[in-house]
This record gives sequence, C-alpha cells and structure tokens, in this order.
Amino acid sequence: MGATRRSCHQAKAANRRELAVERAAKKEAVEALNGLFKTTSVAVVAHYSGLTVVQMQKLRMQMKQAGASVKVSKNRLAKIALEGTDVVAIGSLLKGPTVIATSNDPVAAPKVAIEFAKTNENFVILGGSMGKTVLNVDGVKALAALPSLDELRAKIVGLLVAPATKIAQLTTAPAAKLARVVQAYASKSEAA
Repeated sequence: MGATRRSCHQAKAANRRELAVERAAKKEAVEALNGLFKTTSVAVVAHYSGLTVVQMQKLRMQMKQAGASVKVSKNRLAKIALEGTDVVAIGSLLKGPTVIATSNDPVAAPKVAIEFAKTNENFVILGGSMGKTVLNVDGVKALAALPSLDELRAKIVGLLVAPATKIAQLTTAPAAKLARVVQAYASKSEAA
C-alpha cells in the first residue's frame, strides 16, 4: 500500500512540474506576442483552416519578403497579449483557427494577405487593425491597394529629382538656341 501512495505522489509532483513548465512557456509566448503587438502598426486576422503546410510556408515566406510576419497562436493567449496595445480591437476577431499577420509598414501585411487570399480560398481574411482603427475586410483591401512605403519614397525621390532635371534642361536650352541661331546665320552667309 505504501508503494502505491509513493508512486501516486510522485506522479502528482511530476504533473505539477509539467504544468509549471507549460505555464512558463505560455507566459513567455504571451510576452513575445505582446511585444510584437506593441511595435506593429497594422495587424490582419484571417482564418487558415484547410491550408497545407506548404501553403503556410509560402505565406510566411511572402510575408517575410514584404517585411511582415505571421503568427499562429492560441486565441486565448493572443487575447491576453493584445491587452494594453493599440491593436487590442482585433481580439473580437480571434475565433476559430486564426492567423495574425503584422507589419510596421501599414501596407505590407494587408497587401500580401489580400494577394495570398486570391490564390488560396481556404485563407479567409476577417479584418484587422491599423493602430487603434478597426478594419473590416474592405478596410484591409483598401490598405492593400495603397502604395507601400518604399514605393512612396521612390515617388518622392522622383518628384525631387524631376525639377533638378528640368532646371538642367532649361539652363542648357538657351545655349543650344543661341548655337542654332549662330549656325543658321553661318549657313545663310555661306549660301550668299
């Protein structure tokens, strides 16, 4: 009888140790997610049920190339991690098998998510958040239609360089006109 009590106590102690380790891992996951949510400017929530591992890897790769990231987490832990962040509003979307795409560029994650959803019918966008602003599916699509920060930067640089090019053309134009007039007079005098 004493041996069975000891093994029962040992089993309970081992179970408590496992629970302590599991709690620590959950706490670490919540802290990591909270840090991510605090630093992100946009979050997109989608259902991913039915996607294959290869499709999820493709989504992760595309997000990474765009400067975004994808997180799959237990909804309960993600809701805890959302507390105290600007994107707390997406908590209501976390039902069922969800994935959260985040990025600092407000256009990167929505753009990749919308493009991925076009080719994968099992990837269903539910909505998102840009800062404290809650986005429905149409809001996410509208963000995806905007140019990215890099594209905007390129356009601004193009606008700044264009006047310099025009100025250079204008400063050389009078000299070219003068040269053509002199050439015309020279040709006229040779003909006469």
